[in-house]
Amino acid sequence: MTSGVDALLGRHPLLIERCLSRHRVGDWGDVPAGDWQANDHAVKTADRLVSSYPVDPDAPDAEKVWVITEWDRSVTTVLLPSEY
Repeated sequence: MTSGVDALLGRHPLLIERCLSRHRVGDWGDVPAGDWQANDHAVKTADRLVSSYPVDPDAPDAEKVWVITEWDRSVTTVLLPSEY
């Protein structure tokens, strides 16, 4: 988790749990169809996984966080798009 995401946890304490739970089961959130398909393929081929979720599920068009799992599955990072 990055410092930007850490700063959001006071207002959204379940943010990390909610995003990682979805990412873990292949719900890639708010990504374009092509990225969704690439993620589905990456699960089988050991490529990087990228998902995007709203910080506030009641405001899906508001601020997003990204979850990125590296190709070798060694690291998963939760970050703001501006921190990429």
